[in-house]
Amino acid sequence: MKILGIWDGHDAGAAIIEGAEIKVAINEERLSGRKLDVGFPAKSIKACLDYLGLSPLDIAVVSASTSDFSKTLTRVLPSLKEKYYLIRRRKAIPALMLFQKNMKYIFTEFGPSFLTTALSNANLKSQLNKLGFADYRFYLVDHHLAHAATCFCSGFKKGLVLTLDGVGDGLSGSVNLFAKGKIKKIMGISARDSLGIFFEHVTNLLNMRELEDEGKVMALADFAYPIPKEDNPMLDFFAVSGMRIKAKVPTSKMKSLLEKILWHTPSEQFARMAQDALEYFVLQWFSNCLKETGEEYLCWAGGVASNIKVNQKIRHLFSGKGWFVFPHMGDGGLAIGAALLANSELNGVAAYKFDNIYFGRDYANSQIEKALKASGLNFKKEDDICQKTAKLLVQGNIVFWFQGRMELGPRALGNRSILARADSHKLKNDINLRLKKRVWYQPFCPTILEENLSEYVCDASFHPDPFMTMGYKIAPELVDKFAAVVNVDGSCRPQILGQQNPKYRRLLEKYRELSGQGIILNTSFNQHGEPIVESPLNAIEAFKKTKNKYMAIGDFLVEQ
Repeated sequence: MKILGIWDGHDAGAAIIEGAEIKVAINEERLSGRKLDVGFPAKSIKACLDYLGLSPLDIAVVSASTSDFSKTLTRVLPSLKEKYYLIRRRKAIPALMLFQKNMKYIFTEFGPSFLTTALSNANLKSQLNKLGFADYRFYLVDHHLAHAATCFCSGFKKGLVLTLDGVGDGLSGSVNLFAKGKIKKIMGISARDSLGIFFEHVTNLLNMRELEDEGKVMALADFAYPIPKEDNPMLDFFAVSGMRIKAKVPTSKMKSLLEKILWHTPSEQFARMAQDALEYFVLQWFSNCLKETGEEYLCWAGGVASNIKVNQKIRHLFSGKGWFVFPHMGDGGLAIGAALLANSELNGVAAYKFDNIYFGRDYANSQIEKALKASGLNFKKEDDICQKTAKLLVQGNIVFWFQGRMELGPRALGNRSILARADSHKLKNDINLRLKKRVWYQPFCPTILEENLSEYVCDASFHPDPFMTMGYKIAPELVDKFAAVVNVDGSCRPQILGQQNPKYRRLLEKYRELSGQGIILNTSFNQHGEPIVESPLNAIEAFKKTKNKYMAIGDFLVEQ
């Protein structure tokens, strides 16, 4: 039975699973070129089907998520969805922007009803039928249950699943237990008590894009001096009692209070207050949930799970037997989550092989060569592209690296990456300011060979994280040497590379032979504000646009 999962909201996408295998998963942004694209994922659905050689009639089940008032309204009136997308991405400046954004926060607090569920069902089925789908079973599942269903990728047989995000189906979080292939929700956190919306307000007030730039807030926070708890007014915004999170300040009032704080507070200090508050409340909540449930295995998903500093502190707090952060933790992972939940309920499948997330499309050398010939660029097929690229990196070059199946999610994990030495501050600034065009304070991440992890990291625990989902501390004596991949507080967010990507691993092994270092700078192959490249054509366009000197694409080395 082939199951299609779809998500038509923020960071829309599609996925197909069969049995206990995720066959393919793609987000719409990679195909449309619109960062974190929103709307019905027609391109992603077609790409998933085409990759597997399927037609819509081969799909037995379609599973989607979320039927609250706000989501349903934007399905019925898609122009509202597009208008908010343009506002959020700073592509439009409507006269009624403040009013429209305030209404958005009010509407999202209303959960599903019989009417909204019926309308969402009808709308999504209509869209699917236009694409040629027929004779399929349709599921519309709860937003936070779809997030929670990613626990089936953890490898655990039972445990605790916690979710936190902005809002979905009237909730901003959930506490769940899973065992024997079933998930049981034991607590819901109201949309009115949303830590995700709190951090969204902070991001917006710092003149950044909500639902996109929260990582910038986290990075900026490290440039502020420590703040005593008694001097942080944001710690008065929420209270944690048992497994509940309660907002002391209504959502409608919270933004105005934050504006008053920002008025007399430097931006980096404001960011630090918010990050400290988020860590304080999330850790309290995690601690209480673990204590009350007594579970020894922990899974974590939802947009708030993208905050790697929070995750680093959870890792230090948790003394159980294992924990798992779903790598596409935000709403972009809901297509997979919805499909996983349907597969569990229909077929009892609740365990998946999940050692990598290279779920996108790949391209043969013949396809790559055809695109290169049409580009007018100089290129040469190499006998050993890994050896050649390693030599270029050791010599201090920046290399664009395009190989194999595209990664799912927000992190480049060695198939759509920009690579450089990790011990060159000059290269870091060059990538940030010339190629990526990002703010100066955003750090880059390293890839570290798993067997070399203890040489570089001093607080490793649990099974090494291959997905860049949490922070680690670099050994103090190495902070200055590897400044290109270390944040100002001595932390980093590494991809810990085992055997899950043979070609990328071979590159790092060759680099280690030449440099003596099992660590390299790895950032996503894109410019800031654009999606990670998906196809050879995307890669060539980005390569030309940035005027970088070298690109390794398939077995070809390109030079300009």
